[in-house]
Parts: sequence; structure tokens; C-alpha cells
Amino acid sequence: MKNIYLIISFFFTILSFGQVNAGHALIDNKMSNIPISSTNSTQAIADYINDNFKTDTDKIRAAFYWTASNVSYDVVNMLTVNFNETPQQQIAKTLKTKKGVCIHYATVFNDISNKIGIQSYIIEGYTKQYGKVANLAHAWCAAKIDNKWYLFDPTWASGYVSNGKFFKKLNENYFKAEPTKLISSHIPFDYLWQFLNYPITNNEFYEGRTQINKSKKYFNFESEIGEYNTLSEIDKLFESAARIEKNGVKNTMILQRLEGKKKEMTYLRRNSNVEKLNSIVNNYNEAVDLLNEFVHYRNNKFKPILSDDEISRMIEAPIEKLVKCQGAIYAIGSVGTENSSNLTSLKKSISDVLAQAKEHELFVQEYLSKSKIVRKTMFTKVFWSGILLN
Repeated sequence: MKNIYLIISFFFTILSFGQVNAGHALIDNKMSNIPISSTNSTQAIADYINDNFKTDTDKIRAAFYWTASNVSYDVVNMLTVNFNETPQQQIAKTLKTKKGVCIHYATVFNDISNKIGIQSYIIEGYTKQYGKVANLAHAWCAAKIDNKWYLFDPTWASGYVSNGKFFKKLNENYFKAEPTKLISSHIPFDYLWQFLNYPITNNEFYEGRTQINKSKKYFNFESEIGEYNTLSEIDKLFESAARIEKNGVKNTMILQRLEGKKKEMTYLRRNSNVEKLNSIVNNYNEAVDLLNEFVHYRNNKFKPILSDDEISRMIEAPIEKLVKCQGAIYAIGSVGTENSSNLTSLKKSISDVLAQAKEHELFVQEYLSKSKIVRKTMFTKVFWSGILLN
């Protein structure tokens, strides 16, 4: 499933925090002179940054400045974003056209950051300007610099929109913003990405009550992020959806993101179950192969001669596999309507073949209980081999 991102909200309020750092001028100037040949991919941009800057602070500034100053906000297409694009498609399109909306800015910046060795994440949420909550979702980024989390919004930093036109003007307020300050205008859907030990609720964001409130339960976001990074994709979605719901479904943007997470969970679970189904099919076919070998051996009157233990093992092996398949097939869960008939068919096939294998097992048990003379008289029937599923 492709990642689904909501469209950017309108932007560019100037906040009261953040100072222009004169030391950035040298970095910005060097990034302004990056060769065109080094801007065709995020890897090329990252290589240029790594070749020219040493510290994480300088590198993240270089990544931020390049993104915010080279990508223009795509006002014309802001409501026609292709949500089916992969991150790599978004990056390729943005680098080619030098245009995009929030998810394009964020994806480019995030990819460059990770390629220069800085831990970074894309954050999805919504915003507020002049006391009014926007009705379109937004995306920005977070990165850990010198063991501390900062927020970066290359979209809002790139300029402003006036009368339907975009004007470039670098806004320093959205570079290395403190989480405690940016929370007044940017709130993530998932409060994990507030980077606050006392996260605010959606209600508080609406009401402008974004000051730290230590009377709340302490939330160790650092350890939670560490745990988050160890989870499977499905578990990440599950935990995130739980936090989104816990923080209050205040508007349709939050509801859409919550529903999107749940749909993605369903999709991934179904894909996982289909993979399990394919694995069961493979194990079933292996069991049938083993049973076919036994049937061939029985039709050949147990020749060449094997020990009793070897004969027993020859029929036990497929039965063990089939029993495991039967247990797995009934615990598999939903595989989607397009695979339901295959699931039903496989259940029946496993049951039928297992029943046949059990009959052969009874024959082996009886055969091994007889004397060698009596054993020779027991081969009076020829059996068909089993059929494999493709």
C-alpha cells in the first residue's frame, strides 16, 4: 500500500521564536553554489553536503536551506496531489520540477537528512494560524541534532502565498524550532511526535492552551520512540492509531488519518496473511511430495528394503507437515475476498490428503506388526499419487 498523506494547509505565519544566525551565511552561500549536476538526486545533494560540511548542525542547515530555497510551493496543484505516489516518485518529481506542496518539501528534506547520517522523521498533523485551525493537513520534519530533537518545516520556511501566488522568502523561524514553541502552531496527529514529556491534547491546541502542564502524567517520548523503532510496521500502525484516538478525534483531518492508519493495518495484515497462506501452500506441497514418495514405495511393495524405522518415518514425515498445515490454516485470519476460495480449497485439500495419509499410516502400523512372511501378502492394492497445489 502506498503511504497516504493529506494536503498541506495554507501557511506561513511568522512566529516570535527563532533568530537568524549569521553563521548560516557561509553554509547557505556554499549550498547556493552547488553544481547543477549535484542536484539531480537526494543522494547527490547528500554527497555534496558530506563533502563540504563536518558537523551535524552544519549538515542539517545545508539540507534545510537547499530544500526551502530551491523548491517553490505549487499553488496551482495544491488540491490535486497524487496520493498514490511513492516517496521516491515524490522526490524525483520535486527535484525535476522544483515545485511541490508540504509532503514534497518534507520528503525531500527527510531523505537528504537520512542520507547525511542524521536521524529524521516526517511528521503528519495540522496547523493553526492567527488563532484559526486550518482545514487541511500538513507535513513537516523532526531531526535529532547533538542528542536533542528539533523541528523543521521547510514548506513554511520557503516563502509565502499572496493573492494566489507564491513568493520566495526564507523564514528562519522554522529551522531547528524548539518543540515547546512550534506546538503553538503545529500539532502532530500522533502525540509521540510532539517531543514533549507532557503532550497537549487536540482540545488544548484548539483552545490555545499549549503551555507545559506538569500536572499531567509524564510521557517519556525518548524511550517511546526507541521502542517504536523496534516494532513491525503493523505494530507501529496499531500503536500510532491508539495514540491518535486517545488524544481526541477533534476534526475530520484527525478522523481521516485515524481511518487511514486502520485501513493500512488491515491491508498489511491481509498481505501478511496471504504470505502465510502461500507458505502453507508450499508446506502442503512438500507434504504431498513426501506422501507421493511413500505411495510410490508402497506400490513397489516396499522395495528396495528399508528398516522398520525408516518405513515408519517415511509416512510420519508427511503427516507431521500436514498436521502443522491444518493448524496454521485455521489460524490464518482474513486473506481478502479474492483469496477466500483458495483458502477454502486448501483447507479441504489438507483435510483430504491428511485422511489419506492416516490410512497409509494404519497400513504401516499393521504391516510392521506382522511377520515377514505375512507382510508379503499385504500388497494387493495400487494407490494413486497425491495432487500438488500451484
